[in-house]
Amino acid sequence: MALGGGIWAVQNKVLPGTYVNFSSVAKASAALSDRGYAAMPLVLDWGPDNEVFTVTNGDFQKNSLKLFGYAYADAAMLPLRELFKYTQTLYAYRLNSGGVKAENAFCSARYAGVAGNKLSTVITVNVDNDSLFDVHTYYGTTLIDTQVVSVADELVANDFVIFKGSATLEETAKTPLAGGTNGELTSAAYQTFLDKIESYSFNTLGCPSADATTIDLFVNFTKRMRDEIGAKFQTVIYNAYGNANVADYEGVIEVGNKIIGYDTVVSGFGEFGLVYWMTGVSAGCAVNKSNTNKRYDGECTVNVDYTQVELEKAIKAGRLMFHNVNGEVRILEDINSMVTVSDTKGDVFKSNQTIRVCDQIANDVAVLFNTRYLGNVPNDASGRIALWNDICKLLEELDSIRAIEDFDPEIVTVEQGDTKKAVVCTVSNLNIVNAMAQLYMSVIVM
Repeated sequence: MALGGGIWAVQNKVLPGTYVNFSSVAKASAALSDRGYAAMPLVLDWGPDNEVFTVTNGDFQKNSLKLFGYAYADAAMLPLRELFKYTQTLYAYRLNSGGVKAENAFCSARYAGVAGNKLSTVITVNVDNDSLFDVHTYYGTTLIDTQVVSVADELVANDFVIFKGSATLEETAKTPLAGGTNGELTSAAYQTFLDKIESYSFNTLGCPSADATTIDLFVNFTKRMRDEIGAKFQTVIYNAYGNANVADYEGVIEVGNKIIGYDTVVSGFGEFGLVYWMTGVSAGCAVNKSNTNKRYDGECTVNVDYTQVELEKAIKAGRLMFHNVNGEVRILEDINSMVTVSDTKGDVFKSNQTIRVCDQIANDVAVLFNTRYLGNVPNDASGRIALWNDICKLLEELDSIRAIEDFDPEIVTVEQGDTKKAVVCTVSNLNIVNAMAQLYMSVIVM
């Protein structure tokens, strides 16, 4: 069972855990946790079915063929190259599971999918011992494995194929694997992914779809996870400029530009393609940085044919827009979809830099408390002072990297709650720093 979390109005929680509110005016020590973690479901031609699997940036660059069935530079890897521009660790999930594995008389593909049809085996008699066979596995024209055996039962599965121990080895020319198919992409697959990803911790979730129902599913998941479970992340969705605001929520980033001239052959890619790049950028952005004016350095063509009036209207509608700056495509302003302000959440919460700082505090304090204090430290004056010290250390570190400013430990209080087990921490008037975005200048000439 997961620990409790989320927001609180009264001290009536049942589950042990950490409940954090933010309003206007994962490490076991008092240190800031890393960013760069993203989660996204993908349409793939190769890979494990029905499970979340972890891929680092280095893994993708060095082992994309093994992981996804294509070399790094292959056109099919365009979505992942966009995503890994700034993502350090990806929690991936294959949406089109349930396909058929390619096979021949000697082996079957490790995973289902059409990429398995690119595999083949070549068997030759060993030149030094004619009682042995050299069994070669190829992906296209690339040799990926060679084993020297006397019978098929001695063959060991590799990253691409699983050999049939009952096969009879004989010298053969190239023998392709065939019959590999992808599973069908269904709407239920997105829900299955969200169910599985719920127990993971990440900075940004990507919704690779232009379907309104799927987007609503991701938005509602984000609201529930942030407000009820306490999982602090943001979700990137596609919402074409001109459409109504979908989320009106600080945890959702609505990308308003579409990709034009995209290759429809690439699985899982379409006019919503900026979601991949933006998910990585959001996940990888440091807590003390902003993506305002960040240059798009991906491979796609972005529609930036908007007037200043249209861009201003989009910003007011909570849309994150890209625009043309002297021939370069750049993010106009690093905002989320929140447009409705309240007494407890003002305009400052429209800034993604603000949300990153808030999420950093919530996640780090939760991990700190759940790992070091929960069930271990007495809820007495000494225990609460220790917790106060650790929380202040986190905030002082944020101050040192200029994510917040003018931090005074006096604004932090840690007190006993309404029960013997409860602790209430209040941070008053936290001053979050945002990057410069507007310059107003007066020049007085005599």
